[in-house]
Amino acid sequence: MDWNFDYSYTELPNIYYRNVKPDIYEKPKLLLFNHDLANELDIDFNNNNDHEICDILLGKKIDNKQFFSQAYAGHQFGHFTILGDGRALLLGEHINKDNKRFDIQLKGSGQTPYSRNGDGKATLGPMIREYLISEAMHHLQIPSTRALAVITTGEKILREKFEPGAILVRVAKSHIRVGTFQFGSLLKNTSDFDNLITYTINRLFPEIENNNQKYIIFFKKICELQINLIIEWMRVGFIHGVMNTDNMSLSGETIDYGPCAFLDIYNPKTVFSSIDKMGRYSYENQSKICFWNLARLAETFLHLIDNNEKKSISIIENILNEYKEMFEKKWLNMMSKKLSLDTNHNNKEIVNDFLDLMHIHKLDYTNTFINLENNNLDDKIFKKWLNVYQNKKLLKYDKANPVIIPRNHIIEKIINESSNNNNENLYEFAEILKNPYNKELIKTNYFNKPKNDERVYETFCGT
Repeated sequence: MDWNFDYSYTELPNIYYRNVKPDIYEKPKLLLFNHDLANELDIDFNNNNDHEICDILLGKKIDNKQFFSQAYAGHQFGHFTILGDGRALLLGEHINKDNKRFDIQLKGSGQTPYSRNGDGKATLGPMIREYLISEAMHHLQIPSTRALAVITTGEKILREKFEPGAILVRVAKSHIRVGTFQFGSLLKNTSDFDNLITYTINRLFPEIENNNQKYIIFFKKICELQINLIIEWMRVGFIHGVMNTDNMSLSGETIDYGPCAFLDIYNPKTVFSSIDKMGRYSYENQSKICFWNLARLAETFLHLIDNNEKKSISIIENILNEYKEMFEKKWLNMMSKKLSLDTNHNNKEIVNDFLDLMHIHKLDYTNTFINLENNNLDDKIFKKWLNVYQNKKLLKYDKANPVIIPRNHIIEKIINESSNNNNENLYEFAEILKNPYNKELIKTNYFNKPKNDERVYETFCGT
């Protein structure tokens, strides 16, 4: 088995990265391995045992070691700070047989120049969480970074208590973020920033690299990717939890599954992150934060849009207003499909009435839409609404409503079990998440909403 690594990112000025060596672990063990993703990457581990796979994934078998961590900045809960990969490094950019490029990253691999006072390590629970949820998102057909493996390190990592150490092997189209551009815009040498945006366009959108309006088109493409992503999050009731600018990938993939969670009871103001005290990143605020982050991105390259800053700002404002209108239309279109309504009609009132009823009666977000599909809604709650709904033209849409999501209480139960070396439910759930639209899964316990004593109200980033 051979990686087909390239290192195009390291052709940028070295202010954007630092070469790093991962920590050495004497007794790593392969806990989870994603054979489907390995096949997509065109890498063959069939002739390797688990120990050899660990060595390959941790970079021990790579001769030309050019591992590096990326520098970036970010607005974290609105406050700007200089950051970087504090507990991650890139082994390289793997190119598969279709000439597609993928970053291969180790998350939790040890200290980097950007670790500040951190140990650079990761604990088992958050790595299992990211593996399960990122793969669930992929199979829900939502753009996401992917998880190739979880490897336990044999260490005990001190957080609030000692916990098992682990490393996630993460795969992404790129790890370039809004925060990368914010970092680049701070550099005194503007050519260093120009190198970054040129590289990003060539890597993500090579079809526009020779267009005279490429910076405007670039921004429009980023806007479209991001609003499509947020709409997909809202379709399945996903709350990212930390939509800082350093957690918005320019490739349009969901990235960094820290204090994320899925709605159980529908409440648009729901927040799970233990540190989001003001509700900045609540379910309903995700679109607003998306546009706030996009505005921060645009600020970094106003000088490339037009020499007149006021004109540049006006162009960006017009683009953002255009995409805000587009978001509202796409959101309503998405919700109409969840309700099997004809999207050629204006369904705003009936959609909002349905959501209001779910909110008032504290209904489960995922299961209520499935109950509608199965003609199994509570008649006492929905009688008036159904009288209107039954007179509407109804259509069938494929894969609008998932049956199975990685519910918070299930994830927490699996993490607790795995911390005690019981992985049976972990492996079973990982397989079930590959078919989230399978109606037969209604018969499983994974479909059931949590009981009151099972509800998870707070999630944590794990650093």
